[in-house]
Amino acid sequence: MKFGSAVILAGGKSRRMGFDKQFLQIKDHYLLCWHGEQLATMFDQIIVVSNTPELYRGTPFVVVSDELRHQGPLGGIHIGLKTALSQNVYFLACDMPNINLDYIRRMQQCVSQSHAPACVTRYGDWIEPFNAFYSRVLISAIEAYLATGRHSLFDFLETCETFYIPEAEARQYSPDWKMFLNLNTREDFEKWRSLSLAHGFDNAACGKSCRR
Repeated sequence: MKFGSAVILAGGKSRRMGFDKQFLQIKDHYLLCWHGEQLATMFDQIIVVSNTPELYRGTPFVVVSDELRHQGPLGGIHIGLKTALSQNVYFLACDMPNINLDYIRRMQQCVSQSHAPACVTRYGDWIEPFNAFYSRVLISAIEAYLATGRHSLFDFLETCETFYIPEAEARQYSPDWKMFLNLNTREDFEKWRSLSLAHGFDNAACGKSCRR
C-alpha cells in the first residue's frame, strides 16, 4: 500500500558544488527525477519544490515554488506540506542520492504509532532533518515561527513534539550512514557517481521523465 505524499526539495545554486544541484546527473538522467521515480513506488503523489519549475515540464511530478521566499529549508517544507494530499509527508533533499526504502517504511511505522508531527533521526548530538517525515499540522506553526524572523529548522523542531529515531536503530538499516549522505561538493558527487556506476547503477529503472 502506498503512503500519500513525498516531497523532493530542489535548492538553488550551491557555493560548494558550484552549480545548481538540481542538475546533478548520472549517465543521462537527472538524479532528482530518478529519485522521484523511486519514491513513486511507495507514494501516490511526488512533489518537487523548485524556484525553477520550468525545468520539470513534462514530468509526472507536482511542481511548486516557495510561497514564503528566502526562508531556507522551512520555506520548502511549508509549501510542500500545503501542497501535499496526505497528512504525513516524506521529505528528501535533492542532493541525497541514496534512498533506503526499508527505512522509509520504518519511519512510516513510527509516524503511525507515535502520531508525532515530525519524525527525524538523531546523529550524535545532531539530527538529520531530511529523509524524514513532517505533518500538515505544522503549517501554521511554521508560518508563526518564520514571522518572528527565525529560520532555523533545528530550533523549530525543538518547539514541536518531534519523534526522534535513535542513531543506533537507524544504523541497523544503514550501518555506513549512506542513506543520509549529502553531495555537497563536486568531489562528493564524482566519488558517489563512480561507486554507483561500478556497482551497476540501474539505468533501466529510470523512465522518460529522468532523461536529460
